[in-house]
Amino acid sequence: MHYSLFVRCIAELIGTAVMVALGNGSVANVELKGTKGYHGGWILIGFGYGIGVMIPALMFATISGAQINPAMTVAMAVTGNFPWQEVIPYIFAQTVGAIIGQLVIVLAYKPYYDRTTDTEAILGTFSTIDAANSQLNGFINEFVGTFLLVLGAVSMTVDKIDPRADFIGLGFLVMCLVISFGGPTGPALNPARDIGPRLLHAIWPFPHKGRSQFAYSWVPIVAPTAGAIAAAVLYQQVF
Repeated sequence: MHYSLFVRCIAELIGTAVMVALGNGSVANVELKGTKGYHGGWILIGFGYGIGVMIPALMFATISGAQINPAMTVAMAVTGNFPWQEVIPYIFAQTVGAIIGQLVIVLAYKPYYDRTTDTEAILGTFSTIDAANSQLNGFINEFVGTFLLVLGAVSMTVDKIDPRADFIGLGFLVMCLVISFGGPTGPALNPARDIGPRLLHAIWPFPHKGRSQFAYSWVPIVAPTAGAIAAAVLYQQVF
């Protein structure tokens, strides 16, 4: 069944909102003072993000393709598997969805944001952090992580009648990538997942907000996009 661009964009918006709410919700549960999962560890965040990607993929794979990631959208367009005229509407929907998903987290965890004084812990529940004070290190992690994500996603879903069956494997892949490459900055692997919540962080009046680190924000936009394009082109040319 073919869905209109509007319906597909709504699916991308909701899917990205669900992904951010579940993924960053797990981060908030671990990082914010006083929550039930406080200091629950990085494995908990890995599970949250892995399942957070898998669920909207299962929901919307047959409607919009469940791209929920501007890097994936651009990479598909570069390789001729997605129309360029639909790239901007998809990216807009994904970014708005990321903001909405993050807003859900802010409202749900408001008492714990108010208790938390660690500004980087707060920012980490929104976006990636330049933890090592090295944009190069962040770029490498984002590039490699997104390269593996897109290569895996394309390999698991290409030429499948119903790609939903393979998104369970995608969820485990994301889980592993968060655990493996999430240490330095907390991986974005997705420009919308980073810039949308970062914008919300910049305008929301937290008691202990700190900086939104916009000087670093180009890294989780450019590196995932470059990594996604490299993976998609490699798969198309070789396989």
